[in-house]
Amino acid sequence: MKLLFIIGNGAVGKMTVGQELMKRTRLRLFHNHMSIELVLEVLGRFDAKMVNDVREAVFKNYAASDNYGLIFTYMWAFDMQEDWDYIEHVKEIFAPYGTEFYYVELIASQEVRLARNETENRLKNKASKRDIQVSSSRLLQEDGRYRLVSREGEIPFENYFRLDNTEISPERAAEIIQERFGFE
Repeated sequence: MKLLFIIGNGAVGKMTVGQELMKRTRLRLFHNHMSIELVLEVLGRFDAKMVNDVREAVFKNYAASDNYGLIFTYMWAFDMQEDWDYIEHVKEIFAPYGTEFYYVELIASQEVRLARNETENRLKNKASKRDIQVSSSRLLQEDGRYRLVSREGEIPFENYFRLDNTEISPERAAEIIQERFGFE
């Protein structure tokens, strides 16, 4: 089993790159908003506990499966210990199954991310982002509130690399990731 974390700040392209990587490999995609949008649709409001419960169920069942691997996208606040702890928690779910862990941090400028915030694919897959003014405002607030780009050498894990996807297509980013890690 392989577990790839695609991390990065809002609208950097985590889901879109994950979608392209899924097309190229046997990895399946569980992007962060799959659980968020489900809870919003069912409850009519955000509920962090329910979002986490949905993720837990997916992770536990997927880890125990005979699938090749999973891509999970996550906006990691590096200045928040609970986000570091969450990554470790997810790894603990998968570890008993001999899972290999991989990490790609996508980075792009705020200007590029604000433009990506309005893309058709993002809005199709993330209903909660369809109010562009609110979504863009939230992106700016998160950029100001959290440190969403790692510092050089901060991520201590094997199988980690940072990819500036500012000027490359999601298809090319997926190709780079697949080649770097040798995903089938």
